[in-house]
Amino acid sequence: MQEVLVVGATGTLGYHATLELHRRGYAVTGLALPEPGAAHLLPAGVELVLEDLNAMSDGELANLLVGKHAVVYAAGFDDRVVPDSPAAHFFYEVNVRPVQRVVRVARATRVARFVLFGSHTVEWGEMWPELGFRTRNGYPRTRFVQEEVAVLEGEGAMTVSVLRLPYVFGTTPGRTSLWQVFVDRVAAQKGDVVVQGGSTSSVTVRQVAQATVGAIERGVHGGRYAINGYDLSYAELHRVICRELGRSPGDVVVAPLEPQLASMERYDSATASMGKEHGIHMADAVRFQDRYACTPTRLTQDVLGYEDDDVPAAMTETIRECVARHAARRT
Repeated sequence: MQEVLVVGATGTLGYHATLELHRRGYAVTGLALPEPGAAHLLPAGVELVLEDLNAMSDGELANLLVGKHAVVYAAGFDDRVVPDSPAAHFFYEVNVRPVQRVVRVARATRVARFVLFGSHTVEWGEMWPELGFRTRNGYPRTRFVQEEVAVLEGEGAMTVSVLRLPYVFGTTPGRTSLWQVFVDRVAAQKGDVVVQGGSTSSVTVRQVAQATVGAIERGVHGGRYAINGYDLSYAELHRVICRELGRSPGDVVVAPLEPQLASMERYDSATASMGKEHGIHMADAVRFQDRYACTPTRLTQDVLGYEDDDVPAAMTETIRECVARHAARRT
């Protein structure tokens, strides 16, 4: 029985990856922050270590990695965080440095496989350099670095592959979905819900979990896998949110780029005046959301072996749970 360590095992993606690995017969150890309820989240048979990775010594981390066949790194911060400027420094500290350290110690303890949960923003930053994802936007810029550092640290000794994750839908017991902020924002809006006319790749948590196993079993060193299960427009997403909130889906209005761009540029300036910086500048975010940013499903599905799934149903279930949380806070 091969042993796997999942870093971030009680987060939404790490949780479902852990369940899938356990179901497939791997001996799974989870590493997670000692948060309320975490100790009872995973099933019997999964060892859970509740420690702050960044507070562990290299020796303690090495002891945890000895004998492991693979590591799944499902931790880190996403671009919902608005840190002090410069954002690139913040995201480098929280996303790049910890990954480099874990890969380096994993290599030293002869771990064979390392799977990094990355971001689809890297995929589109490569395709559309004019978006500045590789230069002026701290979140995707450091995701580029995170991938490269992980691959270089493993070079010649350990197979390191990356899942470039798009929008992901699914629920986790006791966890607040990242989609909560979207629901809360729409709930607070009066009148039109303005969105851009583009689309993005999307998957379910189940597909991410299956792709994780596929990357462990079939991924190649340096493989960057942009997974997709459903081409989702921003209009469709927000219509679902409106419907579940009891609003008319007709409240969703697709706006032309230019007026939105001017508004977001003013927003970026106001954010900068407060000493803050978005990981993706709002102006660049709407430029991105005005495009068709969907990768071919079969491109990675055939390699990693994740199955088709009902992404719209998972999206509805996720949004419905967020709406229930929103309503509970108001009572």
